[in-house]
Amino acid sequence: MKDTKLLHSENNNLTEKAEKIMYDYNQATGSSICIYTKDYKQQFPESFSAEHVPEKEICPYCSKFSQYKDRKDVCPCNEMHVNAVIEATNKGKCHVYQCGLGLLFWVSPIYTNGVFSGAVRGSGFLGETKKTVDFFSNTNDTFVMCYDEIKSNEVKDKIDSLPEADGDKVQSLAEMMQLCTESLSSGSEDYHEAIKRRAQQQEIISKIIDTLKQQYPANSEKPCYPLEKEKTLLSALRKGDHAEAKKALNELLAMLFFANPGQLKYIQLRVIELVVLISRVEISPEKNALLSMEINNQNLKLVQDAKSIEELTDILHNLVDRISSTISSYRGIPHAASLRKAENFILENFTRKISLKEISAVAGLSPPYFSTIFKEEMGENLSKYLNRLRVEKASHLLLETEMSLSEIAACCCFEDQSWFSKKFKAYTGISPGKYRNQGGGIIGNIGENNLSEGFRKAVK
Repeated sequence: MKDTKLLHSENNNLTEKAEKIMYDYNQATGSSICIYTKDYKQQFPESFSAEHVPEKEICPYCSKFSQYKDRKDVCPCNEMHVNAVIEATNKGKCHVYQCGLGLLFWVSPIYTNGVFSGAVRGSGFLGETKKTVDFFSNTNDTFVMCYDEIKSNEVKDKIDSLPEADGDKVQSLAEMMQLCTESLSSGSEDYHEAIKRRAQQQEIISKIIDTLKQQYPANSEKPCYPLEKEKTLLSALRKGDHAEAKKALNELLAMLFFANPGQLKYIQLRVIELVVLISRVEISPEKNALLSMEINNQNLKLVQDAKSIEELTDILHNLVDRISSTISSYRGIPHAASLRKAENFILENFTRKISLKEISAVAGLSPPYFSTIFKEEMGENLSKYLNRLRVEKASHLLLETEMSLSEIAACCCFEDQSWFSKKFKAYTGISPGKYRNQGGGIIGNIGENNLSEGFRKAVK
C-alpha cells in the first residue's frame, strides 16, 4: 500500500495540473469550470478570478449561497451533478446534460492507473430551448433555493444574461474537455477507450436481455446454459467469421447474465470454461498449442481477478478479437504462401489418393480453415479441383499414349473406369473414348483459368 503522504502528494499534483489545464480551457472557451475530487466533492480552482467561480457566474441556484460556501456539497443541484459524473465515469467519456432551468453542463472523468480519481465540469451556456419562461410564470415573487430566498426576477435576469449554445457547440466543448481530462489521466492511457468499449458491449447485451425478458416472464423458468450458442461461437471462429462470432458471444453472454443475475462467481466459472474452449480453436497445427497456452496464461488470471460482468465481457470480446485477428492474418496475401505450398504438394501427389488433412498440414492450416480459404481463393472446393487436375492429366494421356481407359483411370486416381468416364464427361462434355477418337480439341475450354501455370507445365 502506498504511503499516505505520497498519495496526498499525488492528489495535490493532479489537482494542480487540472487547475492549470482547465484555466487554459476556461480562457479559450469562456466556459465556467468546476473540478471534482475522487469522492465527488466540488473544488473550485483558486487560480480563477472571482467572476470565473461557477456559483457566482453560471448557477443561479448558488448565487445566494454565501453562508454555505464551505459546504458546497449540500447544494440541491449536487445530486444531479454527481449523478452526471458517475454517468460519465461509466461511459468513459464526456457526458452532456441540462438542468431544470435550461442551463447546459458537461462533465468528463479523470483516471489514475485505471481508477477514477476526479472529474471536471464545464458550463456557462443556455440550451436553445429556454425553460425559464414557464418556470418563473408559476412562481411567487420570491422562492427558496440553496437554503436562501432569491427574488425570481434576479434569477431570471441572471439566466437570461447567459449566451445560448446549440448542440454542436456544446458537443465540441465537451469533446475538447475530454481531450484535456485524457491528458490528465495517467498510468492507463487507453482507459477512457476501455470504458467506452465496455459501455457499448453492455448496451448490445442489454437489448438482447430485454428480448429475453419478454420471452421468459418474471415467474417462468429461466433458460439453461446455451450450449448451441457456444457451438455457434466456436464454429464461427474456426471459419474466421468475426461478425458471426461476436454476435454469438453477445447472445451467449446475454442468456448467461439473464439466467444468473448477481451470480458473479458462477458466471466467472463459465467464462473460464469459455476461455479454455476458445483458446483451443485450431488456427494452424504448429501454432495452436503455443497460442492456446499463451491465451490461457494471459486471460485466466484476468477472469479470476475480474470484479464485474463488464470486465468479464470485455475479456471475452478481446479474446475473440485476438483469435479472429490471428485467423485473419492467414487471409489475403499470407494465404498465397500457404496455398502455394498446398498446390505444389497437390501437383506432386494428385495421381494418388490424398486427404484434406494431409494437404492442410502441408499448408500449415487446420483442415476446416484450409477448406474454407481454398474455396474462397480458388473458386471451387478441393474435391472439384483435384478432379479437374486428374481430368486434365487424363486428357493428355488419352492423346499422347496408347494406355487403355482402365489404365488411365488407375494412373489418374479414379476409382474405376466407369467413375473415370463419368467425371471426364462431366468436365469435357464427351466421353474419354470419343475425346481420343476425335483428337481432343475441347479440353482447352475446361476451366484452364483455374489451373496453375505450374500445373499446366507439369502435366505436359
